[in-house]
Amino acid sequence: MKRSVERILTTHTGSLPRPAWLLERLRKRTGAGDEADFSREVSRAIAESVEKQLEAGIDVVSDGEQGKPDYSTYIKDRLTGFGGEPVRLGPTRDQLDFPDYAQALPGLAGGRPSGPACIGPIAWKNFDAVERDIASLKAALARNAGAAEGFVSAVSPRQAARFMPNRYYGSDEEYLQVLSDALRKEYEAIVAAGFVLQLDCPDLASSWNNQYRHLSLPQFRKAIERHVEVLNEAVKDIPAERMRLHLCWGNYEGPHNHDIPLREIIDCVFRARPAGISFEAANPRHAHEWKIFRDVKPPEGKVLIPGVIDSTTNFVEHPELVAERICRFAEVAGRENIIAGTDCGFATSAEGSPVFPTIAWAKLRSLAEGARLASQALWR
Repeated sequence: MKRSVERILTTHTGSLPRPAWLLERLRKRTGAGDEADFSREVSRAIAESVEKQLEAGIDVVSDGEQGKPDYSTYIKDRLTGFGGEPVRLGPTRDQLDFPDYAQALPGLAGGRPSGPACIGPIAWKNFDAVERDIASLKAALARNAGAAEGFVSAVSPRQAARFMPNRYYGSDEEYLQVLSDALRKEYEAIVAAGFVLQLDCPDLASSWNNQYRHLSLPQFRKAIERHVEVLNEAVKDIPAERMRLHLCWGNYEGPHNHDIPLREIIDCVFRARPAGISFEAANPRHAHEWKIFRDVKPPEGKVLIPGVIDSTTNFVEHPELVAERICRFAEVAGRENIIAGTDCGFATSAEGSPVFPTIAWAKLRSLAEGARLASQALWR
């Protein structure tokens, strides 16, 4: 994983706006149809996404998750064992506090729907989809010079289990282990292709507000410590410096008044093997948490990837504010240990995003300009 040794590098969290012609295809896709035609469309979208990232000034780019319907349940189309109707996962703590807010959320009143449940044995049925995404990103980078590095995001075992509940295996622990064993193949293929692997682990923070809202803090910490153990086992053969981890508190514009403080979980997160740690640090609920790194120092070899752009609003952050946020983290963790990122993805689901596509790209341009300003201040 590249480090900011001469200037602050920029990246994002993975999902980026998809073109309208691909969105329509993804929303209607059920796994049937012309696979070759769909693959060509995804490859074209990845090429366009990479080009736009580089035009915006992003250094560490991805495929934008163009071919995935969302960031966590995409594996339902690639693995056997998933089916049936979605179930309600239950409301979040803040939805319980503000029922009028919850009722106003389209499709979310009473809790968000999950993906399909696990109802049979899990095995790969379409690993070609992983390989095609990798090949398409390679081809796009070959045609567009300027990227410092490429990364590919993949769901963590517990995050997948979180939104696709177990209805088949004898225990949730067994289910988690089977998922881990299957996903290891995807993880290793991404790194073998020369890309950085990003492991999407929102469960390490946001599950406090819904699935685990009945737990005490010590119980929650014990649960996510186990999640980290399973994750570490799945990536035990991958060098730490070839991986980064993303955690968040839920990529939605809402109260977030029960979000677990970063200070309460950061030690558990630091036990994960990936060298890079991506987290929300721009939105109004978490922008103050840079201060914890005054006395909680990242372990040797860790790189912080704080979000300095909010991914849930259509405000375009001023580059000077972005630079200010970057410099704060550089002051407490060291400039070489910081890569500027976004709070979360701009298109975590093909069903829609609160940020308009043109504004998302404007926000990324502001991220790049803010990093330039920060670099001038930090390397003067």
